[in-house]
Amino acid sequence: MTIHIANAPCSWGVDDPDNPFLPPWQKVLSEAAQAGYRSIESGPWRYLPTEAPALRAALEQHGLSLVAGTLFDDLVSEENFPAMVELAHSLCQNLAAVPTATPTPGDKHSAPYLVIIDFGHPERARLAGQADKAPRLAAADWQRMMQHIATLSQIAAQYGVRAVIHPHAGGCIEFADELAQLVNDIPHDVAGLCLDTGHLYYAGMDPVLALTQYWDRIDYLHFKDVDHAKWREALTREWDFFSACAQGVMCPLGTGAIDYPAVQALLTARQYQGWITIEQERDPRNAETSLRDVTASLQYLRSLGF
Repeated sequence: MTIHIANAPCSWGVDDPDNPFLPPWQKVLSEAAQAGYRSIESGPWRYLPTEAPALRAALEQHGLSLVAGTLFDDLVSEENFPAMVELAHSLCQNLAAVPTATPTPGDKHSAPYLVIIDFGHPERARLAGQADKAPRLAAADWQRMMQHIATLSQIAAQYGVRAVIHPHAGGCIEFADELAQLVNDIPHDVAGLCLDTGHLYYAGMDPVLALTQYWDRIDYLHFKDVDHAKWREALTREWDFFSACAQGVMCPLGTGAIDYPAVQALLTARQYQGWITIEQERDPRNAETSLRDVTASLQYLRSLGF
């Protein structure tokens, strides 16, 4: 196997670029490198420098590359879509102009990636993880979202960037039936999957079974771990997804409910080639333990043979 491991700014609580409590981006890059990572995702647009020369200099200062950029927004509404198109061009222009993650030899769907995530619907966010309660999109709304995703994927391809779709807790692509419909509606030659072990678990799926079921569609992986007791409390109290993250529902790898030895055995048996990004979403006001946690997560994966 050829496996590379990255991290992402959300492990320091960076999800909203306008959050006044975000740590400086220089601290995030410095600590990622200090923890032993050689690549990182870009996080939300406007957190890292947006001008390619400044971004390149910042990455090179810390010996880092970019593995992916992320579109994390409402992908359903027509009104929001022009902004998503503009953002896709901006992200992919930067990915094409700065040091990017090592491609996997022989893999035509290799890094760098544009990670496409639907989010921004308050009722879905509040009922994250609750397949029996969360409102579902009407057929016309779902098809519009699929069309938007296909267009964004085509934009990414123009820059040599591979689009991958990330089912996400609290978004409109979250649960097992939505994942199955997505795979039916978006061909693999248009976009791959970025499956996230933590979000699969949060949505009520067994991560190992889901990875097995959709193996042929997976281009990129995210690894998280979930504190089962806090997850149950989040569902019981109907905390929105990021409130649950602020309460510590995501924890360092190996300390939660996900069976990472079984994940490692699956990836070994299937000879996974490519990138894995470790994430631990949190409130940025709790970022003082980020360096400790991202270091521990990487060391844990290494101890399993990753």
